[in-house]
Parts: sequence; structure tokens; C-alpha cells
Amino acid sequence: MLRVRLQPKSSADRLEGMACDAAGNEFLKARVRAIPEKGKANTALEKLIAKAIHVPRSAVSVVKGNTDRVKTVRISCCDNDVGTALKNLLAGGSL
Repeated sequence: MLRVRLQPKSSADRLEGMACDAAGNEFLKARVRAIPEKGKANTALEKLIAKAIHVPRSAVSVVKGNTDRVKTVRISCCDNDVGTALKNLLAGGSL
């Protein structure tokens, strides 16, 4: 599970690293060009994360916060390479 703060209608699709909210909860900052209508932004987020960690799009799904800015994303793949890619993503490293 991964907490993500999504900014739709951005100029580019990108993951911007980790941040904290006022309560100290960590989340991954993400931006997508898609509009927040009929799940388009959520689908774009799933594709972006899947591409970043080299897993099929079907392995990534928004499971909570469909209409909220902060979402919970499930990554259902337990390959060691995926784990390493995800750790690099969360640490702000390159993929």
C-alpha cells in the first residue's frame, strides 16, 4: 500500500518524491495531465506508477480515495526487482 497525493490537470505526468502533511503523514507527490473526471486522473496515476516501477498496469490500483486528493494505491506484485524499484522511488532516487 502506498499513500499518494495527486495533482490532476498538471502540465506533465511525473512523480515528485515524498512529502509530509501537517499531521506528519508521509505520501508520494504525483502530477498527471488527466482531468479528475470519471476516474481519468486515477487511471493516469496507476499507469504512471506502474511505468515507474516496471510492473503491468493491472498490478497497480487506487483502492481508497477515488474522489480525494490523497489516495491509497495498492501494488500487487512481490517481485524483488519491484521492491527495489519501489524503495528507490520512495527514497527519491532514480529508476
